[in-house]
Amino acid sequence: MNKSKNNEFSQEFQEIARFAKAISHPARVAILQTLADKNSCICGEIVEVMPLSQSTVSQHLKELRDAGIITGTIQGPASCYCINYSKLKKNFESLNNLINKLTENCVECNDEAISCKC
Repeated sequence: MNKSKNNEFSQEFQEIARFAKAISHPARVAILQTLADKNSCICGEIVEVMPLSQSTVSQHLKELRDAGIITGTIQGPASCYCINYSKLKKNFESLNNLINKLTENCVECNDEAISCKC
């Protein structure tokens, strides 16, 4: 979507979309799990546990950092990353609120979208 069109949507919708995009790749989910397990992590350690090249891991870290889900500091040649838990929690709450709004009028929904009698 053209960046200028993003301004047509609420800040809340933009944040939800940015969050969804940031966690939409399995490598990013794995990176978050790795950071959660270690509570902080140097980029080299993340690369060691991922089946991806260092440059690819760096691109995924950038997406997570741009969305505010992780924070990072550069200390010499090493970068140290950790999860921004307050931002992560806020994003999950916003997404959960949206899902609740989308389904609040649905009385007989099931797993099959075609069968939904909303």
